[in-house]
Amino acid sequence: MNLFGVMDVSASALRAERVRAEVVASNMANAETTRTPEGGPYQRHHVVFEAEGGGSFQESFASQMKAGGLNSSFGSGLKSRLTGSLSASPGGDLTAANGAPGGVAVAGVISDASAPLERYDPDHPDAGPDGFVAYPDINPLTEMVDLMGATRSYGMNASAIQAEKGMISSSLDLLK
Repeated sequence: MNLFGVMDVSASALRAERVRAEVVASNMANAETTRTPEGGPYQRHHVVFEAEGGGSFQESFASQMKAGGLNSSFGSGLKSRLTGSLSASPGGDLTAANGAPGGVAVAGVISDASAPLERYDPDHPDAGPDGFVAYPDINPLTEMVDLMGATRSYGMNASAIQAEKGMISSSLDLLK
């Protein structure tokens, strides 16, 4: 992975977690929605993540080892990388901003297929002939836990970007 690859991975996670937080907020806002344009109560939505760049960790590691010229012993490969010019081959370039393997993307937002909750409220405009109203199966506690998870993940990735910026700045100070 190049020097800016960590930033690319964290940026993709920030985008994905923002979408997750927006979906959770939408779920919470529609927790009492009994009628939608599609008919019936609102259905809870879930965000599905997928790995960016394809492949497993082992495949990414093997391709980076091959591209970086680290097929020999680790020490000599690292030494040649650090002492070589910064405009070396694209695979071994430490400062290239080419796409980093890894990261996360939003594969989609899916609807929960769980049955709606039935509450007896004969005065409600959406009540059926038996007096029951179909409400979405949304638990505010579950939504708050999901929102807290998205917020924590977002914060950790923002911290990783700040740490990366600090490392880059320190590296530039060393080159002065």
